[in-house]
Amino acid sequence: MSMRCLLVDDSARFLEAARTLLERDGIRVVGVASTGAEALALAVELAPDLVLLDIDLNGESGLDLAPRLARTAASVIILTSTHPLDDMQELVAASPARGFLHKSKLSGQALRDLLGPDHGSPAQ
Repeated sequence: MSMRCLLVDDSARFLEAARTLLERDGIRVVGVASTGAEALALAVELAPDLVLLDIDLNGESGLDLAPRLARTAASVIILTSTHPLDDMQELVAASPARGFLHKSKLSGQALRDLLGPDHGSPAQ
C-alpha cells in the first residue's frame, strides 16, 4: 500500500494543495491538522507513516512540536517551511525530524528521496 501521511500546517490553502499533490504522487494523506494539539491527537489516532510538519504554525513552533510528536507516535517527521534551510539548519539538525523539505520542492518523490528506500511503500 501507499505511504500514509499526516499534514500539519496552519494554511488551509497549503493543506489543500499539498494533499492534492501528494495523493497524485501516490502518498495517501490520512489526516490534516492546523494546530499542535490537533497534530498530536491525529498522530495517535491515525498512526501515519509520515508527518509533514510546518515549522511555523501561527504562533506555535513546529520545532517544539516535533519532539512531542516523536514521543507520541512512531511516525517519521519531515519539517517544512517557506524559509530556506540555511536560516534554521542547526535547529532542524537538533530536532528528531528525519529531514527538511522546502515547501516549493514538495512532491511525493522528494519525500521518498528524503526517507530512503525502506519507506517507499510501507505495508499498511
